[in-house]
Amino acid sequence: MKLNELRDNPGATKRKKRVGRGPGSGMGKTAGRGIKGQKSRSGVAIKGFEGGQMPIYQRLPKRGFTKPNRKKFAVVNLGLIQKFVDDGKLDAKKAITEDALVESGLVRRKLDGVRVLAKGEISAKLTLEVTGASKSAVEAVEKAGGSLTVTTAQAAE
Repeated sequence: MKLNELRDNPGATKRKKRVGRGPGSGMGKTAGRGIKGQKSRSGVAIKGFEGGQMPIYQRLPKRGFTKPNRKKFAVVNLGLIQKFVDDGKLDAKKAITEDALVESGLVRRKLDGVRVLAKGEISAKLTLEVTGASKSAVEAVEKAGGSLTVTTAQAAE
């Protein structure tokens, strides 16, 4: 394959609809806007307009806020860890750290840490070292004969 042979998949790109280009185009004259009225004219923005009345989104009070320094964790389910161990992408004999999870491709990036949740079944005896874990995840790993250590102050919730 050469550079001049590169092509997008058929149907991946669509040509721009050119409106107002004569009757033969099927989108001529009024260009799909109908006849007369506010919406047929240019410069119209009436999405939240209520005829001069104060719009509802301005009448209602603001609520809540976004915490600026909140932590964002990469979430991993126990079932997925088990699947990766079965597929041989994770070594059950070694301690499974956050770096090992990233290397295996189970987690794309660590963000503020990796948090393990209890969705799915776990049967392998694992030693996990992660930033966070749910109580049920810790119980499930210990029930399977493994151990789950939470490395930072963010203890199991």
